[in-house]
Amino acid sequence: MQSLQVDFGNENVSRNILSVAAPMLAAQLINLLYNIIDRIYIGKIPGEGTLALAGLGLCFPIITMVTAFSNLFGVGGAPLCAIARGKNDPKKARKIMNNAFFMLIVIGIVLTLTGITFHKPLLFLFGASKATYPYASGYMVIYLLGTIFVMISLGMNPYINSQGFARVGMKTVLLGAAINIVLDPIFIFLLHMGVKGAALATVISQLFSAAWVLRFLTGKQAELTLDFRGFSPDFSCILEVAKLGVSTFCMAFTNGLVQIVCNFMLQTFGGDLYISVMTVISSVREIAQTPVMAISEGSSPIISYNYGAYNTRLMKRAIRFMTRLGFAYTLAIWGLFSAFPEFFIRIFNHNEELIAAAVPSMHVYFFGFFMMAFQFAGQSVFKALNKPKQAVFFSMLRKVVIVVPLTLLLPRLKGLRVTGVFLAEPISNFIGGLACYLTMHATILKPLKTIPEKGNK
Repeated sequence: MQSLQVDFGNENVSRNILSVAAPMLAAQLINLLYNIIDRIYIGKIPGEGTLALAGLGLCFPIITMVTAFSNLFGVGGAPLCAIARGKNDPKKARKIMNNAFFMLIVIGIVLTLTGITFHKPLLFLFGASKATYPYASGYMVIYLLGTIFVMISLGMNPYINSQGFARVGMKTVLLGAAINIVLDPIFIFLLHMGVKGAALATVISQLFSAAWVLRFLTGKQAELTLDFRGFSPDFSCILEVAKLGVSTFCMAFTNGLVQIVCNFMLQTFGGDLYISVMTVISSVREIAQTPVMAISEGSSPIISYNYGAYNTRLMKRAIRFMTRLGFAYTLAIWGLFSAFPEFFIRIFNHNEELIAAAVPSMHVYFFGFFMMAFQFAGQSVFKALNKPKQAVFFSMLRKVVIVVPLTLLLPRLKGLRVTGVFLAEPISNFIGGLACYLTMHATILKPLKTIPEKGNK
């Protein structure tokens, strides 16, 4: 166990962050394959790929909602587990994990039943047309049947990472992604199941990932294991986890809200083609932001652990390293998108009409992408130090206060139309990213300079 476990309290902070972030990055990139591979294959279905891609894009808000609830008790509880470990309190850490697992199962059942029951009116609310509804419905219903598997694999994997077993966490999604990559072409093309085949491949893949997580967290290798002997829900513990997790929940939930508003406005001003364009651009963004998310999330357990151990010096090092590395990466990726937009679009679709519409939209959407580094850094620190109010506020600020109103307003100004929908994102990155990071710097990083060093030197 010791050979696999990272010591969060040692002096080499940058190595610690990279030791955690690298497997997490690999895990998150692999996790993207669950949906990205679906989109690549679906976009290449002969004669109907562009329309099927639009139908899949309409399912994004539902997929995002499942992710949001997974994060509520997964990402929400993992920093608290790390803090408890830093304080040498394994009993509390285990209680947090057990209660989180209980809530993931309960919410998974509720989401499955609710989503399947109301999927048709929801899809038309999200911007479906008569042409795209069959594709969206075919994917969504099957995907929802596997909600519990998604909740377990996404929601419990952070508890593996919070114990320092990032490589094991990576293997969780590697297993499922490998299965998904194999099953996708079989179900979509060989068995002619189309979007339904993509959804079925995803559900089966998540089933194997969930089984792997449970096997590890109930086995001998884990430092903290799931143990439900004499278990009863502790609602004060659940509330504590939810308070911290609500920031990440809001980020995912508001992403879903933005997707709904964007699809509605794009349907109004551009039609099904531009919903396909947004599906492609959103897919590219997910790939692009994954490394900076991994850097932030890889720093989080180290910041949390040293917060619990009162080692402010290592906390400051971790925050600075995370911010600088994230900024350098996002600046470089913005340059790539600006220079080679068509290359990234063609990964998903070869339709010339779609490419002609997507290239200028991509230039607008990704303008100033480097500002996302500051948003992720600020949010990560607030969550790592158990400051849910600040984390929630800045989640809501960027998406609900800035993006949604701009998405509704800009398309109606001076003939901007669909360009206005894509323009809302970079504006929010500049305003929201700066506000989040500067607040974190003033309220956390700057005061740390005045606190005496208590960690080992």
